[in-house]
Amino acid sequence: MRVDATPGVTLELEDIQAGALYERPSPYVGTYLLLRIADRADGRELVRRLHRIVNPAGGADGGGETSLTVAFTYRGLEALGVPQESLDTFAPEFRQGMAARAEILGDTGESAPDQWEKPLGTDDVHVAIAVLSSDEDRLAAVAEKARAAHAELPGIDLVWRQDCYQLATGRTSFGFKDGIGQPAVEGSGRPATDARERPLRAGEIILGYPDETGELPPMPSPDVLGRNGTYVVFRKLHTKVAAYRSYLRARAATRAEEDLLGAKMVGRWQSGAPLAVSPDADDPELGGDPRRNNDFGFGDDPRGFKCPVGAHARRANPRDALDDEGSVDVRLHRMIRRGTSYGPMLPDGVTEDDGVDRGIVFVFAGAHLKRQFEFVKTQWLNDGIFIGAPLESDPLVGPHHDPSSFTIPQRPIRRKLHDLPPFVITRGGEYCFAPSLSALRWLAELDT
Repeated sequence: MRVDATPGVTLELEDIQAGALYERPSPYVGTYLLLRIADRADGRELVRRLHRIVNPAGGADGGGETSLTVAFTYRGLEALGVPQESLDTFAPEFRQGMAARAEILGDTGESAPDQWEKPLGTDDVHVAIAVLSSDEDRLAAVAEKARAAHAELPGIDLVWRQDCYQLATGRTSFGFKDGIGQPAVEGSGRPATDARERPLRAGEIILGYPDETGELPPMPSPDVLGRNGTYVVFRKLHTKVAAYRSYLRARAATRAEEDLLGAKMVGRWQSGAPLAVSPDADDPELGGDPRRNNDFGFGDDPRGFKCPVGAHARRANPRDALDDEGSVDVRLHRMIRRGTSYGPMLPDGVTEDDGVDRGIVFVFAGAHLKRQFEFVKTQWLNDGIFIGAPLESDPLVGPHHDPSSFTIPQRPIRRKLHDLPPFVITRGGEYCFAPSLSALRWLAELDT
């Protein structure tokens, strides 16, 4: 099945993993599994079995209510016996792995790899499997298929598991609705939710197609291995919810002011309503309307009186705010983002840390690890130079190793929040590659 959403752009949807391209059901439950390949033959048999249960984007329901996605680390492809001349054609960042690039990414101190949850960031992570479904029974059925694919193979070890979920409200542990500002992709057949943003060129997300530069992104070889695949960034992030609430409460005279300060830091109200559209008060109806909650820009608010230029949502996607800066093309840094909650929510109003691990598993998909995920993380989230505030980082997810501040433009005098502690700690992560269905067959049939 082929879908032409834009003239001249045809994605081979039957060959692309649905989980790498399409949104998840909402709400949902899920499980992430990480495997180690100790025996090459068993590894290839594992791939053969997984190929039969992976969901193609061109299936009858395009991924539907339940999906299984599989991806491999560099060490995983190596363990399967992919020839070195092929391994050398993958992106340098992928070959190095996330742990090796931790200092570049700002993963230091509490977030440094030596503090990560094992085996994340080690050579023992080879295969990543994500199983997601709209309900527990369907999840259990597909998760059992995934378990059966590896459980009877003595050369395959399950080394890590993380259950996850998305609430019906779409809210994460900080209380804000997430996953709203996703780009549309040419040829996917899925419409854009932001009428101001034309769909991304397919090659920004899926390898083998022209990207926003008009060129084909560098692609692993042989073509059967690289085409219709995508790079996947996987990060487990612990959220210090009690510290976040305490910080806001200490700086707000009322609950309403507390909510406003939180919205200014995030760029949206908890309902998902964007400050750019509703700057003075939350609008749950707006926040819950997918036709309107992503249809806005920042270009008419250059000084950030409605939405601070340093707010999390504006940093992650400046939209039209940088249109006048010829050196920055926001579209070159767009990617697909998936945020998944883990651990129980901290009850409303609680400001004391209960010691429970909770947070977000973030997954990013795109064809360019360095200029998509790494650029946004280092240049827009960790740094403030591009917004004219070099001493500020993202108020919600920034590292805040040194005394950090956050500026809220307002009349007559701006407000500055000082001494922000880190609210998000990296527990681990991996750079992975989600191959096409054709590539999975190729991997399973590699010569011994």
